[in-house]
Amino acid sequence: MDPLGAPSQFVDVDTLPSWDNSCEDQLNASEIAAETYQEETIRSPFLYNKDINGKVVLWKGDVALLNCTAIVNTSNESLTDKNPVSESIFMLAGPDLKEDLQKLRGCRTGEAKLTKGFNLAARFIIHTVGPKYKSRYRTAAESSLYSCYRNVLQLAKEQSMSSVGFCVINSAKRGYPLEDATHIALRTVRRFLEIHGETLEKVVFAVSELEEATYQKLLPLYFPRSLKEESRSLPCLPADIGNAEGEPVVPERQIRISEKPGAPEDNQEEEDEGLGVDLSFIGSHAFARMEGDIDKQRRLILQGQLSEAALQKQHQRNYNRWLCQARSEDLSDIASLKALYQTGVDNCGRTVMVVVGRNIPVTLIDMDKALLYFIHVMDHIAVKEYVLVYFHTLTSEYNHLDSDFLKKLYDVVDVKYKRNLKAVYFVHPTFRSKVSTWFFTTFSVSGLKDKIHHVDSLHQLFSAISPEQIDFPPFVLEYDARENGPYYTSYLPSPDL
Repeated sequence: MDPLGAPSQFVDVDTLPSWDNSCEDQLNASEIAAETYQEETIRSPFLYNKDINGKVVLWKGDVALLNCTAIVNTSNESLTDKNPVSESIFMLAGPDLKEDLQKLRGCRTGEAKLTKGFNLAARFIIHTVGPKYKSRYRTAAESSLYSCYRNVLQLAKEQSMSSVGFCVINSAKRGYPLEDATHIALRTVRRFLEIHGETLEKVVFAVSELEEATYQKLLPLYFPRSLKEESRSLPCLPADIGNAEGEPVVPERQIRISEKPGAPEDNQEEEDEGLGVDLSFIGSHAFARMEGDIDKQRRLILQGQLSEAALQKQHQRNYNRWLCQARSEDLSDIASLKALYQTGVDNCGRTVMVVVGRNIPVTLIDMDKALLYFIHVMDHIAVKEYVLVYFHTLTSEYNHLDSDFLKKLYDVVDVKYKRNLKAVYFVHPTFRSKVSTWFFTTFSVSGLKDKIHHVDSLHQLFSAISPEQIDFPPFVLEYDARENGPYYTSYLPSPDL
């Protein structure tokens, strides 16, 4: 694979330790047996796989120095970018590379094109163009970056390449957040190796010193080196883990009519023995029995058979099951609705979470998955004081969350959610919604009524949260400007955005 007389600074990828060999806490046979026995717990969507891990290498160094079948060059659309990766490749490959690139006539964002390696140890160079990142167009950027990695791998497969050395395609110059990009890179490579692993022997991630820590942190999520590491990494997975090929989910394709939860598989009732009850069946179908029989537990308290402390402990275990499920489930279809998101802080410095009622198509989505997504997003937010801003603006009957769902959510979530929630700003309420809220906070839940603040105009909201601290849906601003006067048009986005 090496050109004759290759300079000594080149590094043969076969001499580099694989990711699997870098595990610091390999499980011995007895530990593996013990964990296999306990596999009632939910497995990660990225399972421990020794064969796949053996193909992956994390290496701190210059990708241009790798002796492999092909290395990856990240560039711009004209393939003339002067980033550190490209400059090193051009310097070592020699002048013939520039002449070869002119024949390609550029490269579009997300595409991959092939040239010879010339004076490099690598036989080929695969050139690709990463996206420019703007938070406003995050979905497009994610799809483009996925295409970069996927097209590079596909080209390697088509050319029967045995090894590929990846640079970090998202250059700092293009503004893509490193951690977000690394998630896409790792999961795309992982899914490709799962499907086409027989075609590649080595995939090297060549990183700089600044990038190494992020890759070290995220690699265990997608390439766990043991069952123990798989279990530890599961709670750290993001909500959006892509589809079966690692591709980010396109929002408009993801709203699906959900099945109704089926009936229990059997009618046998088990006697509840307090904390000794077997809960291993939980979550068997559509989370239908995830929360347990809350009324039965309360009845046991009244009968003196289950203490308050025992119930709290059982509730915590139940919540942890929901949280574990939320971190392992693909919730990208719910995330794409953009119905729940974090924005700035209020005048007291508390985190502001926004709920957009109009973006919740209650009749078209699986509401159990919506509850899981709420838990996934809110679990780390609720550890500190926070406030909710709910935009009821222009909602219809198809967007209204019924009291049963809200009661279920209230019963499932951890006590920190209730303790640290300091205010709920109900923006643009209707008479019907005010009545429903009063009944719900009076008869269904306790301790919430005094935290509800009905806000008829954004001007009232701004007394608690400055407008710069809230990311407003455009239709909310337009509605408020129409109903409350032209003052609010100053917050409307300009036409060119």
